[in-house]
Amino acid sequence: MKLHHAHASPFARKVMASAILRGIEGRIEIVVTDPHASPQALLQDNPLSKVPTLVTDDGRAVFDSRVICEYLDTVGEAPPLFPPTGSMARLAAQLRHALADGIMDAAVARRMRFGKPMDETRLAYLARQKAAVQRGLAALEQDPPEDLTDIGEVAVACALGYLDFRFADEPWRAGHPRLADWFERVSRLPALQRTAPPG
Repeated sequence: MKLHHAHASPFARKVMASAILRGIEGRIEIVVTDPHASPQALLQDNPLSKVPTLVTDDGRAVFDSRVICEYLDTVGEAPPLFPPTGSMARLAAQLRHALADGIMDAAVARRMRFGKPMDETRLAYLARQKAAVQRGLAALEQDPPEDLTDIGEVAVACALGYLDFRFADEPWRAGHPRLADWFERVSRLPALQRTAPPG
């Protein structure tokens, strides 16, 4: 398999952390890609020019990190990260997954507008994204993850790691001690240590 990947992307990190937890990272060739440059190799596999994008062994292109992670759950023999279809455990994991992805979406959107001219509309947009992150963190603090064994927990860890990476001047731990304790514990695990963003 081949993965178009950017080291700063929390979504690409989620995919590789999932692959490590599934014990299949050795089967994935990482192709470092700048999606903003829209290289032809990426466009051939994903017309949206986004990372991560996975190309399976039979040449099928799979994109969107949620879809890729679910596909990887069918590869290898390790316990799945997605609980059984129809179970309450799956619903809980998928809801946490969606919340974490929403935090990442909002944080990435804020990051992409740094250094650009600001008018009232842009400032309001950035404030809305920041507020979304804050509300997401508050929701996670009320019901923090317990381990790093399902896709929702993996996604939350990647979202928090991205906040540390891109918004270190906006510390989140003091107001979210339960979430901070969990993140400190799971950050020592290989799936997160080996996928940490540069810097």
